[in-house]
Amino acid sequence: MRNKNRKRNNKLNKINKLLELPEEVITDKPKLTIVGFEEVLIENYKAILEYEDYYIKINTHIGAININGFNLRLKEMTGDDIMVLGSIDSMDFEQITDE
Repeated sequence: MRNKNRKRNNKLNKINKLLELPEEVITDKPKLTIVGFEEVLIENYKAILEYEDYYIKINTHIGAININGFNLRLKEMTGDDIMVLGSIDSMDFEQITDE
């Protein structure tokens, strides 16, 4: 299984270099854009796991993103992107491990 993933990743890397596309466009890896302490844009998310005005947990293909703060709200959502606004105190990540 790991051999297939490695071959797939090598092919994707070659295509990426040839077309000069950003990695997040080719893969399912999330991209976070943070503006100050008030705004986070998450690209390539899968689902919202928990949503409170003080805590939001968002699932991605490689793990979960936890956002802690006050008056947190979801401003824009598409099938691939989500924007979180509010007073953001901290963020942490829960990585999925291959077993």
